[in-house]
Amino acid sequence: MKLLALPFTIGTGLIAGQVAKRVFDLLWRLIDDQEAPEPEHREVSLPKLLLALAIEGAIYRVVRGFVDRGGRHGVLALTGSWPGDERPDKV
Repeated sequence: MKLLALPFTIGTGLIAGQVAKRVFDLLWRLIDDQEAPEPEHREVSLPKLLLALAIEGAIYRVVRGFVDRGGRHGVLALTGSWPGDERPDKV
């Protein structure tokens, strides 16, 4: 089942990445009038860089998780089988 869901997962992952990038860019414009700093930018403060990276990472993770979950529900609807674990493992 996981092998059958792989192309769908890859496709939704690519779409989620593009959506997350757009959401981050829109949000960053509310924070600063300059483009978001990147690690390769020399003249940027560390706090500003850390803020940008933390926001970008959080947005990516939320969008990716939301899209992945939706995709899994789509596979469940099509096949009747959930592509993944039923619940987290106990610690």
